[in-house]
Amino acid sequence: MLLKFFLTCNKIGAFTLGGGYAMIPIMEREFVDNNKWMDRQEFMDIMVVAQSTPGIFAIDMASHIGYKLKGVWGGIVGAVGIALPSIIAIIIIAMFFHNFKDNPWVEKFFKGVRPTVVALIASPCFKMAKTANISWRNAWIPIVCCLLIALFGVSPIYIIIAAGVSGYLYGRWKRQRAE
Repeated sequence: MLLKFFLTCNKIGAFTLGGGYAMIPIMEREFVDNNKWMDRQEFMDIMVVAQSTPGIFAIDMASHIGYKLKGVWGGIVGAVGIALPSIIAIIIIAMFFHNFKDNPWVEKFFKGVRPTVVALIASPCFKMAKTANISWRNAWIPIVCCLLIALFGVSPIYIIIAAGVSGYLYGRWKRQRAE
């Protein structure tokens, strides 16, 4: 099991461009759909926890999923498995970067990859919206949060704190109203 988990994390780390958020759809497909190691709700819960913990998102995701599957060793195997391809790639690129940094083919490759990375990052947003029960009635919340961050430079930390406090107060208000 640990070897299969390591190889799965390694494959995800090796073949995903664009960082942790671009890995989400591939992680979901591998961990939820293909291997059935967890259901979609567990995956989303782990994703929320990984987003709110410090560190590299992809490593946080892999270590949290590994910990859920096989405890501490699963967490270590997940973190190493997902990080190892990047570490190897960075070492190789660092060794040869001066030879191809001005190559027009390399520049064109990265210009072509950028829109794909945006799509890979946007895709899980729509899936998360469905899982989080975002509807036309409450869609204003993530829209306002995005605008506050993008247009006004509000720190995401303040947004998260405000959302947590607001959610807590709304839950208390709803509970009192039901009584």
